[in-house]
Amino acid sequence: MMFVQVVGAFIAVVAFAVIIGVPRNFLGHAGLVGAVGWFVYLMLESTGLSIVGRMFFAALMVALISHSFARLMKAPVTLFLIAGILPLVPGVGMYRIVYNLITNNNGLAAHYMNETIQIAGMIALAIFIMDTIFRMFQKKG
Repeated sequence: MMFVQVVGAFIAVVAFAVIIGVPRNFLGHAGLVGAVGWFVYLMLESTGLSIVGRMFFAALMVALISHSFARLMKAPVTLFLIAGILPLVPGVGMYRIVYNLITNNNGLAAHYMNETIQIAGMIALAIFIMDTIFRMFQKKG
């Protein structure tokens, strides 16, 4: 089942990359970034780490691979990062918030709102950390 999810993440990221205009020669790399990120998230499920923690480490890996590909291929990091982060974006959390608000289950809506904001914050923090690390070792000039 994990293999199917990782392949699905790869296909979804490649399709999204096509939509946002990533050049053809980078599509496979963008797909690989998303697939590896989702694989890390799935692998951490068995560790007992919370969903927020799993998303942080998966986003850290996505940012690391995105920066690495950008340096190797002399391309902007956003080509890989924006498409590659797609599987980690908490869309289901947003759906659950709205669904529970509509069904008047405010307690559950608040729970999912809190969780979704934490996930989004961890994704942003992971990207910021990796960007900072790469900038520290970037050549001046």
